[in-house]
Amino acid sequence: MAARNGRTVTVTLPPFGGAGLLGMPDGTPGGIVLFAHGSGSSRLSPRNNFVARELQQAGLATLLFDLLTEDEAASRACVFDIALLADRLSHAARWAAMAAETSDLPLGYFGASTGAAAALVAAAQAGNVVRAVVSRGGRPDLAGAALPAVAAPTLLIVGGADVDVLALNEAARRRMRCECRLEVVPGATHLFEEPGALDAVVALARAWFLHHLAGQTGEVRHAVP
Repeated sequence: MAARNGRTVTVTLPPFGGAGLLGMPDGTPGGIVLFAHGSGSSRLSPRNNFVARELQQAGLATLLFDLLTEDEAASRACVFDIALLADRLSHAARWAAMAAETSDLPLGYFGASTGAAAALVAAAQAGNVVRAVVSRGGRPDLAGAALPAVAAPTLLIVGGADVDVLALNEAARRRMRCECRLEVVPGATHLFEEPGALDAVVALARAWFLHHLAGQTGEVRHAVP
């Protein structure tokens, strides 16, 4: 499916309305994926935008937006306030549930770094409303006590060379009770900058979301070197 360029929308995140990029595929979307970026990133993240375009090509809608204002993003306390980030993500999900183009679409979260923890906390609070979560180089450990309460099938993607984060993901997976899978991209570091690494992330995330949001059959293939 060919994807249209994302258009700018205003996402209501009380107490402010932030700019977002809503990308829609041609035809009827099989679901919508909301992106929760990590510290030092934004809706303009080239990595997340690359993933979003690939998901659009696969028939999924995507929404990228900023969880924090510019002033908040400059505050370390806000950047690592997982409860605040999760609350903003939940508000964005409510916005998507009310928007005409996306109101009836199955919902998934794609989180990176601290955004992955926010996605898991928000998913735990939403119960079965969130159908799938994917974490890219995330810090699921920061979701803390919310981990056993997550009901959404969760895919944790970590670079093989990102040793410390890999250990944190393994520990978080052991605390989760939902369907949870850990995929390691061999040789990849935290930002998946190595040739082919981000492509492996896309392939894994696309298959996970298509299966759990759009109901397409087929296994999530393991990452290849």
